[in-house]
Amino acid sequence: MTKSKHEEWIGPEIKLKNVYICHRIPERTFKIGNHYFPVCSRCTGFYMAAFSYFVFVYLFYVHYSILMILTAFLMLIPAFLDGTTQFLGWRTSSNTLRFITGLIGGLGLGILVKAFKWFLMS
Repeated sequence: MTKSKHEEWIGPEIKLKNVYICHRIPERTFKIGNHYFPVCSRCTGFYMAAFSYFVFVYLFYVHYSILMILTAFLMLIPAFLDGTTQFLGWRTSSNTLRFITGLIGGLGLGILVKAFKWFLMS
C-alpha cells in the first residue's frame, strides 16, 4: 500500500519524498468545495503578496533604501515565528493566522528579491 504525500508526515518530522515547496497538509490548506489549494495557507499568502508586489513595482517606480530592506527582513519574522513555534509543538496556529503571516512575509520577500535585483543591476 502506497502512502499519499499527505501521509508522509510522522509527528513533527518531515518526510521529503514527494514534497516540493510546501508540505500541503490538508488541515493547513484552504479548501473550496472538495478541492484543496495546491499549497498551504501560509504559502498562499506568500505567493499572493510577492506576486502583488511584483505587479506593483512593474507599474510604479520603487526606490530601495537600507530602511526599506531592513523593514523587509523584519516582515519575515512573523511567518518564521508562527511556523517555528507550531513546528516545535509549542502552540497551534489557525489557517487565518498562517495566511496573514504569509502575506506579511511574502511582501517582505518580494521587496528583498526586487531590491537584490536592483542592487545587481545598478
